[in-house]
Amino acid sequence: MNRRSLLPALGGAALTLRAAEETKPKRTMQLGAFSISLAVKDLEASRTFYEKFGFKVFFGDASKNFLIMKNGDQVIGLFHGMFEKNILTFNPGWDNSAQKLPSFTDVRELQRQLKAQGVKLQTEADESTTGPASFVAFDPDGNQILVDQHV
Repeated sequence: MNRRSLLPALGGAALTLRAAEETKPKRTMQLGAFSISLAVKDLEASRTFYEKFGFKVFFGDASKNFLIMKNGDQVIGLFHGMFEKNILTFNPGWDNSAQKLPSFTDVRELQRQLKAQGVKLQTEADESTTGPASFVAFDPDGNQILVDQHV
């Protein structure tokens, strides 16, 4: 049986499976605001470049070598001399305007969930504390993921 003739035969089963999956309660991990933190060589040149894409500085301090820029809900951080590679950043407790969310999953709970799924962490948040904390993981391609709670 070739692939084309198999599809109609599976159509009903596929629809039934899809309907069953849609009725299952979905458990999503609430990671907070997402941004990419870019390791830049020249902060001013990068700011100028991203302004051409409609990004505007909304936080940061060039004299301290970092700027946070927004275009709608998209957020990028420009960091000069702070780290070697780009970082995927999640901020539990914040929305994309760095405003505190009324409720959120604490960074330590996110850490517990990931460790329970076998994710190896490079650094960990101290489980005995509350408030601001962070942890770092690397994806299979070596991309750094920072989960950084500020509240």
